[in-house]
Order: sequence, then structure tokens, then C-alpha cells
Amino acid sequence: MAFIALAAILMPRAATADMELTVGAPASLAGAAERVERIDRQQLTRALGDAGLDVPLRVHVTLIAEGDRRARAIPAWIVGRAFPPHDVVLFPGRLVASYPYDSIESVVRHEVVHLALAARAEGQPLPRWFHEGVAVSVESGWGVTDGARLLLAIAREPAIGEVERLFGSDAHQQTTRAYLLAAVLVTDVRRRHGGDVAGAIAGRVASGAPFSRAFELETGETPDAAAARAWQTYRRWTVWIPVVTSGSAVWLGILALAILAFVASLRRRIRRRRQWDEEDEALDEHG
Repeated sequence: MAFIALAAILMPRAATADMELTVGAPASLAGAAERVERIDRQQLTRALGDAGLDVPLRVHVTLIAEGDRRARAIPAWIVGRAFPPHDVVLFPGRLVASYPYDSIESVVRHEVVHLALAARAEGQPLPRWFHEGVAVSVESGWGVTDGARLLLAIAREPAIGEVERLFGSDAHQQTTRAYLLAAVLVTDVRRRHGGDVAGAIAGRVASGAPFSRAFELETGETPDAAAARAWQTYRRWTVWIPVVTSGSAVWLGILALAILAFVASLRRRIRRRRQWDEEDEALDEHG
């Protein structure tokens, strides 16, 4: 299989060293590889710095086509994976309907956050909900169109243990719910305790503190207490809405909003995918 290689220089947060970003891809994914190479590296560096994280010294991104045997061995809804300390694997053909990503650039940013967070913890374990919540929070945050899905997700006021369990599910619907819950929780924690609290927590874990203790030392509350606080605003929505209408109508409305949000997001991704295909065809014609 023919491969291409691209390289770029990413300026680090503290300007102490450059980070080398290399991309390996089959010729059929040359367009996707070029989009990875054109990522706004300064924006990513600033976002990591705001979270108390350093950019990795080196990152290698491997793009895998759907026909590849390595892709067939991975669940179809998984778009990217990070393998600390340096490697990221992406499946660009799966981007059309894979929450929480909406572009190949967002997947790369998301996975680089995982590498940076793992480095800050110096290889010590961090809960999956924290890893994913930080990655989504730093990469893009959660959008207004996610609000309806969030109302459904917190209907049972999940504890941290349940969020972690959802990440272990083989069902895409369950992991989507887990991503959304984790993103909202971490975003709320960063809003209340400072954007760099994520790196500070990981730093305490690197020093030997168990995660729950590190979290409490930096925030003054347990992860479950932080979760309850994060859900509080949305629980209030579900208290006053039934006053003006029936409970069944409320949840039907929420479901309708969730469906509309999903359809709108899907259409955007399909248009973007069509644009990528046209760009790839143009590259082939001039190649």
C-alpha cells in the first residue's frame, strides 16, 4: 500500500521545544492527511495551555481506510484512538455520524488532548470520564444543540460511577450519553475552579495521589458532588417546564428537539464529507 508522509511544526505553550506532527496515510486518504496537517496548531496550543497541559513533544497520526483489516477489528462508531505517549490512529471514513466529533480536525485535537493529559499524569491512571470530559472540553466544548440530549441524559441524575460504566458499553447510544455527561461535568468544573484545574488534578495524580483525592484537593468537592452540581441547572429546567404543560408533552418536546439537533448535525457532516470528496477528486485530477 502506498503511503504519504507529512510533517509540521507546532509551537509549544511555553516555547521550550517544538512538537513534531507527522501524518501517515494511504494514498486514498491524501486529502484527509492534508487537512490534518493544516490544523490550527496555535489554537490547539493555547487551548491546551488554558487547561494546564503542555503540548506533546511529538505526535504521529495514522489514518486508516475502512477497507483496512485494522478498521474491521474496531467498532464502527470509534473514529479515533490515542496511544500515549506519541501515537494517534484515525478512521476518517466514520466521521459522518460519530458524536462528539464533527470534522477530522476535531478528532485530531481531541486525541492530542488525551496524549497531553496522559503526559501530565505521567502515565498514572485517570478515570475514562475525566479523560473524555477534558478532551471534549478542550477540543470544542458542548454546543447549544446538545442541550436537549443532556436533559434526557441527566433524567436519572447519574453518579460518576454510572458515567464511567456507560463508557464501558459496546452500544454507541450509551457511549454518546457518556461523552455528553463527561463534557458538561468537566466544563462546569473548569468554569468554577479555573480552566487549568484539569492539568492541576492530573499533576497531583502524577505525584502519587489517588484520583478522587486529587480531585477533591483541587476543587474542594468529591467527583459525585461536582456531578450533582453540574446537573443542578438542568434539573431545574425539568421542574418548572411541567408547570406550564404536561410531563409527557415535555419529554416528547425534548425528544423532538434532540431529533432535530441530530438531523441538523448529520446534515452538516454530510455536506462537509461531500466537500472533502470533491477536494479529493480535485487532488486526483491534478495528481
